[in-house]
Amino acid sequence: MASLKELKGRIGSVKSTQKITKAKQMVAAAKLRRAQAAAEAGRPYATRLAAVMASLAGKVAGDSAPKLLSGTGADQRHLLVVVNTDKGLCGGLNSNLVKAAKIKARELQAAGKTVEFYLVGKKGRAPLKREFPTLIGKGFDTSTVKTPGFDEAEAIANELIAMFDAGKFDIAHLVYPTFKSALAQDPTINQLIPVPAPTLAEDTGSVVDYEPSEEEILEELLPRYVRTQLFGALLEREASEQGASMTAMDNATRNAGDLISKLTIIYNRQRQAAITTELIEIIAGAEAL
Repeated sequence: MASLKELKGRIGSVKSTQKITKAKQMVAAAKLRRAQAAAEAGRPYATRLAAVMASLAGKVAGDSAPKLLSGTGADQRHLLVVVNTDKGLCGGLNSNLVKAAKIKARELQAAGKTVEFYLVGKKGRAPLKREFPTLIGKGFDTSTVKTPGFDEAEAIANELIAMFDAGKFDIAHLVYPTFKSALAQDPTINQLIPVPAPTLAEDTGSVVDYEPSEEEILEELLPRYVRTQLFGALLEREASEQGASMTAMDNATRNAGDLISKLTIIYNRQRQAAITTELIEIIAGAEAL
């Protein structure tokens, strides 16, 4: 059984940890408001861009379609672009993303496809490298930037498009968290390259003439779409990270409080027992005299 001094030291240590988790929770809560607003503000733009692409893609013939839309004509080599966080202390966010990426990789391998990983963020590298040591390819380090934004998304998109043009892969899938709430961040997997040709929700029957041609517009619009998807993934990652961190730190703070209460009860019982023992010894000594 621990001594009173050891119990007192442990209580003090847990209280110090509780202060840290409480401070981390408050910081995450403050950042979450901005990150959530940014993620939600970016969604309508991506939706509208997809609608414009649907209108354009429907007017382009297969042979004249840009490579980013038509693809390489094969589906053998797959690239999984996994967007993880750079920091920990955010619950099961990163482990859920890694789990989703592993499941997708195994499905592709079971279908006879070759798989390679492109990692954004640091936290997913170690667990994926343990299971797929030879499949970790290039990556992008976002730890040097306080808040990754469109510049980082553009740099990632340019590198992925260059790899696609060089024939490094046939299809790229984007794995990232979608922010639902502080309690829920769902892993999402979407095809990124070649850009999946979206379909219009309904045909209005209107005739639209484009100037310049649809092919020329798509040549400019398709890379922008890839950048927008990656930018949205970074925004969703930031909101998901802060939401998961706030929830995890709140749970840690509560658990620390419960542990402090239990340790305090044990400390008081042992202290009372020690006092009682001392009183018995004093009384017995007095009676002996």
